[in-house]
Amino acid sequence: MLPSPEVTTSVGWGVLHLFCKLTPAAERAAVLAAVDDTVDREHQVLTVAVLGHKADVAFMALGPDLWRLRSLQTRLQQAGLEVVDSYVSMTEVSEYAPDLPPEMKTPRLYPQLPPEGKRAFCFYPMSKRREAVADGSGNWFTLPYDTRRELMYDHGKSGRRFRGRILQVVTGSTGVDDFEWGVTLFGEHLDDLKDVVYTMRYDEASAIYGTFGAFYTGLLADTATVADRIGLR
Repeated sequence: MLPSPEVTTSVGWGVLHLFCKLTPAAERAAVLAAVDDTVDREHQVLTVAVLGHKADVAFMALGPDLWRLRSLQTRLQQAGLEVVDSYVSMTEVSEYAPDLPPEMKTPRLYPQLPPEGKRAFCFYPMSKRREAVADGSGNWFTLPYDTRRELMYDHGKSGRRFRGRILQVVTGSTGVDDFEWGVTLFGEHLDDLKDVVYTMRYDEASAIYGTFGAFYTGLLADTATVADRIGLR
């Protein structure tokens, strides 16, 4: 079989979140090999032991070659994991921050993960609301650009209060998944994740205009450690 031609994003990287459950057919060696064979100089895979009933293990894979990310998904399924949820997105620089200098754009487009010392993990998708409420407000996309930019600046200012406690990776998914962004948070402590989400939900950009999908929370570690902790022998 001829190799598939590489498919990439024109700017930044593709990002694939996979949320999986163990099955009786799951094979530890095959799961570890799938992750190890995906990782190279340009491609990263993070492994998370998920807390709660929604999944047992999560993988966050990112890099330029989308076929490589799809191959990881295939191999994890062949290794006996059941993918129960997923999210597809791309690294991006916000349209409300077009003038960022290169040293601030690069970490957004090409993040180097995981952040040192931050092993508490959370992922959720979100969109801006289109349905207006009774008084006619609430449709983000009818606001003038300058108003939206000001609201997002205030939203970002709230987030900057958590600099050092939280690393936030916001990836774009308009047109490629059900929501418009995927938000991945890394913290040293679990309550760091709670505090930043709670605080930022009071900003007008979220309180009036934000809608959220399911949250996945877990503990980040190397793949072998996660396999041990979730009972994949």
